[in-house]
Amino acid sequence: MSLVRAGTQGLIFDCDGTLVDSLPLYREGWLTALEDAIGQGVPPEWFHGHGGMSEHMVLDIVEQRLGRVVDRDGIISNARTSMLRKLHVLREITVVTDIARAYHGRLPMAVASNGSRQVVSACLSHLGLEKLFDVIITIDDVNHPKPAPDMFLLAARSLACAPATCLVFEDSREGMQAATRAGMAHVDVNTLQA
Repeated sequence: MSLVRAGTQGLIFDCDGTLVDSLPLYREGWLTALEDAIGQGVPPEWFHGHGGMSEHMVLDIVEQRLGRVVDRDGIISNARTSMLRKLHVLREITVVTDIARAYHGRLPMAVASNGSRQVVSACLSHLGLEKLFDVIITIDDVNHPKPAPDMFLLAARSLACAPATCLVFEDSREGMQAATRAGMAHVDVNTLQA
């Protein structure tokens, strides 16, 4: 049975944890940046459950836990710099990238990610995936990140597809909520990787 049903006119893929196994890269970048900023160790398990969140959503949680304001711009800059230095460790999630390759040129396709354009573009480009997609939408393009539907609605508009005709591939709870709120069907890629 095909995941892409008849009548689907556009495919939208999340990046991190969906197309690209970048979560270890994000975890290491964030943990290093946070430790440098707050002056204390951060346990690696702290990052679990924060995948799929925007940088500012993660920092909201950090500030709440610490009970103080942190240097958001500094932490974000340091985390991104750390991630970009380690692109060589990136791997495709082939069960998903195979789908993107199979539909390249057959259906319009977009990436819609809560990541920054800087990091998302670097990850996709490093693995040669960027050329598969007609449009790349990131946190930099919308006012409200996932779980708001804004990113997916912008992707559908950019692909000239009605939201109800788009199929979203996602790994995070926030992303699946955003797809539902946008009126789009979605595939939980975690079920494909089992």
